[in-house]
Amino acid sequence: MNFHQQSDTIVLGENHGQGEETQARVKKGHWQPTPAQVLRWLPADATPAQQDSAIQANIKPSPIHWSEEPDTLHLPGQPIGHSFRDINMPKYYRESYFTGKPYFNPDLYGGRPGVSGDPVPYSVSRDNVITIILLACFVLMAVAFSKSRRFMTRQVKMFFRYQREDATAITETSDEFQFQFFLVLLTCLLTGMVYFFYVYFYVADTFIIDQNLVVATFSSIVLGSVVVKALLYWLTGWVFFDHRRTELWLKSYLFLLSLEGVALFPIVMLHAYFGISVVAALVATAFVILLCRLLTFYKTYIIFFSQRRDYLQNFLYFCALEITPMVALWGVLTMASSYLKVNF
Repeated sequence: MNFHQQSDTIVLGENHGQGEETQARVKKGHWQPTPAQVLRWLPADATPAQQDSAIQANIKPSPIHWSEEPDTLHLPGQPIGHSFRDINMPKYYRESYFTGKPYFNPDLYGGRPGVSGDPVPYSVSRDNVITIILLACFVLMAVAFSKSRRFMTRQVKMFFRYQREDATAITETSDEFQFQFFLVLLTCLLTGMVYFFYVYFYVADTFIIDQNLVVATFSSIVLGSVVVKALLYWLTGWVFFDHRRTELWLKSYLFLLSLEGVALFPIVMLHAYFGISVVAALVATAFVILLCRLLTFYKTYIIFFSQRRDYLQNFLYFCALEITPMVALWGVLTMASSYLKVNF
């Protein structure tokens, strides 16, 4: 980079094999070029160091000339205010409100002023994940009914009949079994959601994890209880009853769980999207659960104890394998909710 200074001319040239020179005449006096004008004098391939050198060579700091005119911006009848250049002024006069704050420089992010408002309370109707899951469950449930309608009809017809000694379990295809298994999963999901409604309304509305994970936790606990009850039913049938009656009861138990999920689905939908109260949803859920337990008591009596008229043994069987697991499930769900809620 070569700079040739004369009395009234500054010539800038670039000697990198191209042989191009750009000349500019700078008039004498107080006028000096702007940085943009200096950069236009340079070749297009000038490096940042060359641009900086050219600007330093052509632009010199000029002295500041303060105005000597009197200050006419003060109020009429009031004395002239102090100058901010007076070092004897108090600090609160020399510094403004924006001194040292990011608002003083528009290039810096100043944050969001104000006080944060109350967050919008959680609602299932605004939860996209739960909405998509319920919509998918509705579609799959409709497909399940269309595919296994005859099987469901046979189950309903055979449910209230006395079982003969040579009675066999109703056989189903693999698709019908898969649809029943899906309805059992739907029952666990809806039961977990109803318990979440109870916890959110009566216990706590803030949790240490996301609300979707809370619903998934409750549903997983309910699914675990269903698996444990099925194992207990199979173990009890293997010890005290024959294989045929145990198979009849397990398939009836699967059918009852499927019906329970179908009955809980409109309750959850009405509370989530149609605004019925939590109390009404809980009462309807309690009615569905009570009805299913009564049907369970009736079905176990028909399968296991109808031949011997053993009402007491049926009651003990029902208390041991239905009431006790239900109380244990409530205790586990209560413990899980106490761990998941935010304790202030």
